[in-house]
Amino acid sequence: MLNNFPGTRIIGKQVIYLPKCHSTNDIAAEMMRGKAAREGTVIYTDFQEAGKGQSGNTWESEAGKNLTFSVILFPGFLKADQNFFLNVSVALAVYDSLQTLLGIKLTVKWPNDLYYAHQKLGGILIENTIRAGRIEGSVAGIGLNIMQENFQSGKAISLRNIIPMDHDRIGIFRNLIICLDHRYDQLRNGDFRKLKRDYLSVLYRYNEPGYFKSTEKFLGRITGIDEYGRLIIETGGSTRVFSLKEVEFLEE
Repeated sequence: MLNNFPGTRIIGKQVIYLPKCHSTNDIAAEMMRGKAAREGTVIYTDFQEAGKGQSGNTWESEAGKNLTFSVILFPGFLKADQNFFLNVSVALAVYDSLQTLLGIKLTVKWPNDLYYAHQKLGGILIENTIRAGRIEGSVAGIGLNIMQENFQSGKAISLRNIIPMDHDRIGIFRNLIICLDHRYDQLRNGDFRKLKRDYLSVLYRYNEPGYFKSTEKFLGRITGIDEYGRLIIETGGSTRVFSLKEVEFLEE
């Protein structure tokens, strides 16, 4: 296991490897509360006993088969209402790390899941600490399905399912950390326009007609993301805006 990434500026200068733990996000949060955290520290494990997903969901991952890790960040340069751009930068980094291998079927599903065709390849959970209107600290948890072949959820897929061969988890991990460092640098430099443009260019079902469900099922087309990260959908000649958990993607 790697101890650090000498080619990066911030992320990966310190890597903490745990054979197993309850949750890398929880370990990272504990380090931050104890003031023992250095920005860019990566906590990596082969198995999470209580891995977390978005909205209180669990993250399914077999021991030693996938990538499960968290990154400690101190993005005090971001206002609290700019938190979505942190999601964007992390999601784009995960996308960047696999795009050459997987091509045009790889997308980012709003807000920050990695999709291959219509199945979930990876997920991101970012937990922020806000103080005085700014993001004092963040833990970015990332799960990426690499070698696992069977899932309880029919919506999940792995790299091995897509390309049936042995994949180098450490090599993918190394590339992903480098991509994270690059996208976080863009965020630190305030390059929000480029981040948003790149995000929209790889957004799942962007500008494509499809069915959604809010209080009712409706046909719509994603036309953008507003400054707060809310999804903009055009439907029936009008525009509607949705926050997380207010709208569901339907595949029919």
